[in-house]
Amino acid sequence: MTVGVATVLVAGPAWASPHQVSRTAPAAAALSNSDLEVVRLDPEAATPGGTTTIHGFVGNLGPETTASPFVITVSLPHGVTPEKPYWPDTCVLSSSRRQVHCEFGAGLKKDRSATALVPVRLDDDLNPGTVVKGGWVSVRSLDDRNPLNNRAPFEITVVETAPGH
Repeated sequence: MTVGVATVLVAGPAWASPHQVSRTAPAAAALSNSDLEVVRLDPEAATPGGTTTIHGFVGNLGPETTASPFVITVSLPHGVTPEKPYWPDTCVLSSSRRQVHCEFGAGLKKDRSATALVPVRLDDDLNPGTVVKGGWVSVRSLDDRNPLNNRAPFEITVVETAPGH
């Protein structure tokens, strides 16, 4: 006797699973010949318990405009905690609270850039002079033909007083 069978489809954010391109869908766009590159940008120094912002900066080296969405991921080092608001506002914090995933739409032109902004608060017990390491920014896209420049580290310097004070 068969009681019943149920099928459950669960959709999650685009970064949670690999993107798939349907080869049968008539509206599927062709992939572009683009090269997304993460540019290393260390955030401004901050005091213990203070805040700074991680800039996930990505440029399109071309030669074509992106035809697919792309995801910028900011992976946070130990010693910092993410704080909203993120930019763009569609960024999602992972369940581990160690990564922020920001999806951008297709259409990034050659020689243009996109930036994800992730504010963080430094732990109170960090000592001035410490350099917080272990964080990185990455980008992922179906269009990207060169994975060798898709990730860059960043470091945060802990200072005694806030910069400019």
